[in-house]
This record gives sequence, C-alpha cells and structure tokens, in this order.
Amino acid sequence: MSLWREAWLVAGKDLRIEARSRVILYQVLPFGVVVLLLFAFALDPSRGLLPRVAPGLFWVAVLLATLLAVSRAFAIEAQNAARDGLRLSGLDGGAVFLGKAIAITIELVVLEVVLGAGVFLLYDVEVGSVGLLVLSALAATAGVAATGTLYGVLAAGLRVRETLVPALLLPVVAPVMLGATRAWEAGLGGTPSDGWPWFGLLALFAVLYTSIGMLAFGPLLEEA
Repeated sequence: MSLWREAWLVAGKDLRIEARSRVILYQVLPFGVVVLLLFAFALDPSRGLLPRVAPGLFWVAVLLATLLAVSRAFAIEAQNAARDGLRLSGLDGGAVFLGKAIAITIELVVLEVVLGAGVFLLYDVEVGSVGLLVLSALAATAGVAATGTLYGVLAAGLRVRETLVPALLLPVVAPVMLGATRAWEAGLGGTPSDGWPWFGLLALFAVLYTSIGMLAFGPLLEEA
C-alpha cells in the first residue's frame, strides 16, 4: 500500500469520527465565530479600526480553534486502546502523520471559509488579491496542522495534554501567525506584492515541519 493511500485512510478515519460526533461543527466552529463577534462589538467601527485589525483577529480566531482541533485529534484515540490499535496496524509512521495533518487541515479550511465570510461581513474589508489570501491561508493552515500534529503526539500520552499542547504549540507557530497576518494585510487593502515574501515564508515553514513530522512521528507515536 502506498504512503498516500495509507495517509488518506487515516485522514478518512479521523474525518468520519468528527462527522459523526459533530464536535467541530457544534463546538469549534461556534467558538471561532464568537471570537470574531466579540472583537467586532468590542472595537469601535466608527474609527475605521476594524478593517485594519481584521487580518490579525482572523488568525487569532483560527489559532484558538486550532488548539481545540489538535487536542481533539488525539483525544479520540485515548479511550479503548485505540492508539495501540493504530500502532499495531502496520501503517507507516509518516503516513499516520500525513493522515492526521490532512484531517486537521481540512477541518481548519472549513472553519476558515466560515470565519473569512464573517470577516467580510462584519469588518468591512476590501479585497486586493484573492490569490494571495487563498494561497497564504492554505500554506499557513498546512504549517499549523503539521506543527500541531507533531506536538500533539508528544503530549498524547500525558494527563496534562490539554494544557501542554498550547504551551508547546504557541511559541512555534508564532512566526506562522505573523506571516499569515502580514500576507492578509497585503491582500486586504494593502499592496499585494508586499505579501508574497510572507507567503514564501509560510510555504517554507509548512514544508519544513511536514518533513520533520514524517521522520519523527513514528518513533514519537511508539513512545506516546
């Protein structure tokens, strides 16, 4: 069985579990929307502040939702020795990593589509470059998902994983949040050419952590 076929098996498993439990739909998605609404009401729109801070607020909402999604991705295997079954399945560790990262990426993309619509409706932003917004969002999402999957397995076997995952993840993804915010600032009413270097940084980060995760996930899963 090929690496990608194994990865899609793992991704399909996680996505089917989430589709049946509807945790992402009923908890993570409303959480992100509430964050945007709170900021929209807290800031004074008459000063023109909302359009300027919209990129940062969008990615803060995505980051907070990512923490919930990553914790959920490994919590579903904490009961009934499901993680042991994953170890004994014979699947390649790199494929398991890719599968979980793909599932988290798909969940975050759905979340970002809804949150992006909320930003356009609530924050009165102007779109300068759709391509820059979409590509930078995909690169940032892939990087965050890969990083979250890698650090999620580090904390998977610990009782304090709910608090340890944010402590491990937040410092590492800070450059991603910065790059994504700058790219979106350039794509929303700014100069699009200023955002493409940030997109390059996001893509490099995604490739780097995906490569590290494929190499390290298998041994880490065995120790979890």
